[in-house]
This record gives sequence, C-alpha cells and structure tokens, in this order.
Amino acid sequence: MILAITGATGFVGGHLLDRALGEGHTVRALTRRAQPPREGVTWVEGALDRADALVRLVEGADAAIHVAGLVSAPDRAVFAAGNVEGTHAVLAAAEAARVRRFVHVSSLSAREPALSDYGWSKAESERVVTGSPLAWTIVRPPGVFGPRDTDVLDLFRMARQHVMPLPPAGGRASWIYAPELVRLLLALATSEIAVGDTLEPDDGMPEGWDHRDFAHAIGAAVGARVLPLPLPRPLLRLGAAVDVMARGSGAKLTPDRVRYMAHPDWVCRRPPPPSLWRSETPTPDALTETARWYSARGLL
Repeated sequence: MILAITGATGFVGGHLLDRALGEGHTVRALTRRAQPPREGVTWVEGALDRADALVRLVEGADAAIHVAGLVSAPDRAVFAAGNVEGTHAVLAAAEAARVRRFVHVSSLSAREPALSDYGWSKAESERVVTGSPLAWTIVRPPGVFGPRDTDVLDLFRMARQHVMPLPPAGGRASWIYAPELVRLLLALATSEIAVGDTLEPDDGMPEGWDHRDFAHAIGAAVGARVLPLPLPRPLLRLGAAVDVMARGSGAKLTPDRVRYMAHPDWVCRRPPPPSLWRSETPTPDALTETARWYSARGLL
C-alpha cells in the first residue's frame, strides 16, 4: 500500500515508519526539514499549515495515518492551531484525494477535555474526524514508552536515583509500548475493521497500573530498587512552575500536564477487537528493552 504519514520524524511516527517499510509498504512522510534519502520513503517537505504539502502527501495514497500533534504549548490557541486546525487540514486534503482509510492518533486525555488544554485540543480534533466522510478510526493511546522516547526517559533516570516522584496516591494509568502501538496503527490502516470506532489500546494490564507498581517495574528494568513518592497536587503545581522557569518551552512538567496527571483514572476501557490486535510484548520485557536502548546511548 501507499501510506501517507504525518509525524514520521517523531517518536511514535519513527517507529511507525520503520514498521511500515518492514511490512513492504511505500511511505510518503511529511517533514519540516530535509531528511536523508531512504528507500521506500518519499519525504514531503512542509507542515500541517501548508495545504500544498498536504496535497502532495496524500495524492494517490491508500491510507493516511495522522500522528503529528503538539503535546505541549503555552496556551489553548497554540494547541488548537496544531492539533485541531492541523487535523482539519490533513482531513481536507485526504478527502479531496479520496483516500480510502484514515487513522487518527488522538490521546486518552481526550476523554477528559476539561482537565487540560491538551486534552481539549485532542477532543476537538476527534470531533473534526468524526464529521468526515472517510473510513476513519480514532486511536487514543495512553502513556507511550519505548526506545527513542524522551518524555518517559526522566522516569528511568529517576529510577536510577532510587526515588521517583509520582502523581497523587491512588491513581491508575494504562501504558503501551511504542512498537505495539504502531503495529495496531498499521493493522487499522490496512483493514476495514473498526471503521467509525474510537479505540483505547494498552498493554493488556487489567485496570491499568497503580503508579507505584509501574515505578517498581521501571526500577526492575534499570536494576535499581525504587522508592515511589506520590506527591500531592499543590506540590506538583510547584514543580511545574520550577520546570517552566528552568527549561522554558522545553519543560516536561507544565501546569497543563499537572492537571491531567493528577486525575486518578487514566485506564483504557475501549480495547481494539482481539481479532485485529492485542499487545504481544510483556511490559516488563518492553521496559527492559527501553532501558537497554537508553543505556547504549549513554542517556541514563
């Protein structure tokens, strides 16, 4: 198949690109800057706000997988531009090109749009998708980890220091390994299963992970005993203020993230059909492989 992919230069998109090529697909990938030539890939220079680039991206494609999006931004307007208007632009190009299949990568945070500007923008992007005449499926990943990730890297580093600050006690969350997530995205793009559905895939852990148990699992992956340290919401807000002061636009802990991190239930409840996909990599093994990747590159 010919697949049009946005976000292929990012964490999840990079894994998706590798697997798509491994399965023998031809890929057109949107990129903001020049990329090294790669067999099977046509790099389309442009961005979500460049209609001409999006036309070139989707022309003749069998399916489009929209991965690109903002995970942090200074305000709601910037989130809207990247996640809502960007989705609308990709959809408009795909509709004009009569692309058969459209897979939209949203976020579990869309389930609680009032908690954060990020979740609001993802919920609004879903509303745009559901109004499309294309054969669409929405995928709401929970926390995603794996080689090449930089967001969850901080948790692995803290585990090596034996203490891991966490969201407030009592919370639970689902997680998914990036190679498993992209396997689902390709399964959807190459089938007619789950058209018109919104899916919440995870690693198969019933009722997700208690934050403390996941901290211990990361500790085991890096060979360290970890003391989980649940933090009250006011302290998390203070930490976000410090991170923003220290790292500016590169801050990982922002006030927006604190609001949805402190929510007690980020457990996936709308799994994909088992006939299509189920997670095959045990999370302890996936965490160990992620830790190995970080260690091999001196990141821990």
